Amino acid sequence: PALDAPSSSVCSAVPSRDRLPCASRPISQGDCEVRGCCYDPRDRVKPCYFGNTVTAHCTPDGQFSIAVSRDVTLPPVALDSVQLASGHSTGCVPVLKSNAFVVYRFPLSACGTTFQVTGDQATYENELVAGRDMKTGSLGSVTRDSIFRLHVRCSYSISGSSIPLSVQVFTLPPLPAVSQPGPLSLELRVATDGSYTSYYTDSDYPVVKTLRDSVYAEVKVLQRTDPDLILVLHHCWATPSTNPQQQLQWPILVDGCPYAGDNYQAQLLPLSFTSGLLFPSHYQRFTLYTFTFVDSTSQEKLSGLV
Repeated sequence: PALDAPSSSVCSAVPSRDRLPCASRPISQGDCEVRGCCYDPRDRVKPCYFGNTVTAHCTPDGQFSIAVSRDVTLPPVALDSVQLASGHSTGCVPVLKSNAFVVYRFPLSACGTTFQVTGDQATYENELVAGRDMKTGSLGSVTRDSIFRLHVRCSYSISGSSIPLSVQVFTLPPLPAVSQPGPLSLELRVATDGSYTSYYTDSDYPVVKTLRDSVYAEVKVLQRTDPDLILVLHHCWATPSTNPQQQLQWPILVDGCPYAGDNYQAQLLPLSFTSGLLFPSHYQRFTLYTFTFVDSTSQEKLSGLV
């Protein structure tokens, strides 16, 4: 399918050093522009290159091709955080990447693409999203990153001839209220090791640890799909029983930080979109080190589960 040639401003805004090839040489100006790309006959290395926008098309052999410029939003989108909304497998990563562009190419049937048939049309749809770097303080959270969500739709005639691609950059609704009442379900799990790929189950407890052994804890939000939701653990503590309100406690996290009075402080583990989690901001992971409660008077160890 043919796309409109990009405007001259979209093309001239890309300096030569930042250009990524849109098609292999040799290619004519007409063939380059029907792909929605820029053409510069003076450039002998990359005459056909991506413009300073979103360039997306579907190939006759059944591939999505999507290029995103960092300057498609203001302020610029953080390209390191751009990813396919549903696909995290090996083939769902960028095929080209620079400080100015990120390019994805993948089969229509891969990477979480949805498919439906309506009459004579077969439609494939996918989304690219970008995360935002959130800064959390004692009284609130801020971000300085743009919101980016790209919806790509590719339609083919079942009889064999392709029809034009539809590309939309979604505008998001206003942000919800900073706070509102409602149920919030959390889950605390203990991983078997620091890779956080397997977890102890109910039948494994009680888990026996030697003093100073690492304990790999994870807290996550359940039943929420809002990418703007961020889990912040202000206070975490341990008790010598299953009663969290027991008077005898040992702090692990205080005001979101490892307890400074511990000589073996817990370690908070940062998470990003490279972790493979669909919503990494819904998780908090930290490592603590096995201890035992003692009687403050007799200094004898207390029995029971922590």
